[in-house]
Amino acid sequence: MDIKYVTISDINRYIKAKFDMDNHLGRVYLKGEISNFKHHTRGHLYFTLKDEASRLAAVMFASSAKNINFEPEDGMKVLVSGRVTVYEATGSYQIYVDEMQLDGIGNLYLEYEKLKKKLDSEGLFAKEHKRPIPKYPKKIGIITAPTGAAIRDILSTIKRRYPICETILFPALVQGVGAKESIVKQLNRAQEYDLDVIICGRGGGSIEDLWAFNEEIVARAIYESKIPVISAVGHEIDFTIADYVADLRAPTPTGAAEMAVPNLVDLNNLLEQYKIRCNEGISNILKKNELRLNNVTSSFVLKNPLNLYAIKEQKLDNLIDTLNKYIINKINNSKLVYEKIVSNNILRNPNVLLEKKKNNFNILLKTIEVLNPMKLLDSGYSIVKFNDKVINDINLVNENDLIDISLKNGSIKAKVVERKVKNGKE
Repeated sequence: MDIKYVTISDINRYIKAKFDMDNHLGRVYLKGEISNFKHHTRGHLYFTLKDEASRLAAVMFASSAKNINFEPEDGMKVLVSGRVTVYEATGSYQIYVDEMQLDGIGNLYLEYEKLKKKLDSEGLFAKEHKRPIPKYPKKIGIITAPTGAAIRDILSTIKRRYPICETILFPALVQGVGAKESIVKQLNRAQEYDLDVIICGRGGGSIEDLWAFNEEIVARAIYESKIPVISAVGHEIDFTIADYVADLRAPTPTGAAEMAVPNLVDLNNLLEQYKIRCNEGISNILKKNELRLNNVTSSFVLKNPLNLYAIKEQKLDNLIDTLNKYIINKINNSKLVYEKIVSNNILRNPNVLLEKKKNNFNILLKTIEVLNPMKLLDSGYSIVKFNDKVINDINLVNENDLIDISLKNGSIKAKVVERKVKNGKE
């Protein structure tokens, strides 16, 4: 028997041809979870699609990958379409993906992240906008479904912990069509009441059930509320947009009620502690004042008041003695000064001082008379001035200048007709 052997490449090529000719494999629609994801530097996407029991290799070339509006990652559930064929080099079959979109919940998750990022950038999640929850509220508004476990848990918790608090229910749809509008309407309505805090939420459920609390209009209504809001949506692991915007996030509706009101038992215990501390404080003050009173009543001064008087008398005597010594010293010093003045010869002979002063005056007067230029006029001299300046140099005047001549008993105004210098006529 003549056996013909073929190569690996031949068989892989043959199998690939069979795949390519199968119309059922030419266009397939699959859903699965991404694993082993790799984004190649050239833009191609390599990953594995899997479900509970099987897996399939997948490739999405850059020309198709550029059309998707999200970044794939491991664990993401997606819907893909493409063709299944064989990769000859390895003999393995894989799907070449042309289109990809998030599967159901995945799309919601994408919308959730997009809105979360938007509102965060606008500052709706900022801590500085969070208002404190009153410690002792008088009236609480509750926005939730009027039936179900959530409202029962909230009311029973408030009644058990703080029964003196009043509650007002604002019934709202919390899932399905019209839920977001219903929640916003009740939030706006609650602003008209004199509330201390609002609890807004519902019990657990799927992401679709909780989606009303991921809507933008609900988030903005919570942010614009004038009354502090506690969000209470789902279970502890559930996080909604409302949780980030609210002033306080509670893990469950029951937790919201516990955060909204104090425990009356704890308050009674606290008041009892305050009572004990007040009594102890008053008792300590009384004991302290009693001790002070005893110290005062047993003091030496009160028991011997005359002794205190004697001490003051002695102190006064010392002060009087000191003052007397000071006065005597002042008198003695003044007396010495006076005696010194009296003993002075000038005071004893005042005419001597007067005669001496008179002689000094006469000497000064004679000196002034000698130096007085007007005195020269008595001897026939005169003073010549030009423009109120004394002429002591012939060069200070010119011919035809008008000059003033001062004599002993008057003055003359004259005109210069001729000037002569010592060496002759000019």
